[in-house]
Amino acid sequence: MKMTVKRRLTSLWVTVALCLGGLLATWVFVPYIHGMSHQIETQVLIHAPAERVWSVLLDFPGHAQWNPFIRHIGGRAEVGGKLNIQIQPVGGREMAFSPTVLVAQPLEEFRWKGQFIMPGLFDGEHYFLLRPDGAGGVLWVHGEKFSGLLVPFFRSSLETGTRAGFQAMNEALRQISERR
Repeated sequence: MKMTVKRRLTSLWVTVALCLGGLLATWVFVPYIHGMSHQIETQVLIHAPAERVWSVLLDFPGHAQWNPFIRHIGGRAEVGGKLNIQIQPVGGREMAFSPTVLVAQPLEEFRWKGQFIMPGLFDGEHYFLLRPDGAGGVLWVHGEKFSGLLVPFFRSSLETGTRAGFQAMNEALRQISERR
């Protein structure tokens, strides 16, 4: 079956129009897509060995006693495992979610990822990093990478209540780890 010249030209123009439309859409929406992510990272120097800090972090039942931000953690700290978590952002309402553990590297990193309703709507990859400070303590890095369609609408509350919650947790962890 032969294609007429007119059909070929029409097909070529449609292809060119689709390519140009794709380029235009990329140019218009990439800044918006970049705006659909946000990261909070906090840190504190803890004058205690990594083993002690790690032990406090993974003592899930103990969080209710000392942690002003993560009020409850249930589950197992193993890659692929599901956790049950309740947080209390400063000035915000308590929230519960069930993230999946991504990394559980003893004395180095604990990381999980959760989502609201469905992937891509409001996802959070929460992480805790322990970095030796060279003097027997650790630099505790506590952060979260947020992504999804709803992130731009919550950026302000993330920067206030969530960041303050991270900082309050960091300070409480520092105090309990240095006391033990």
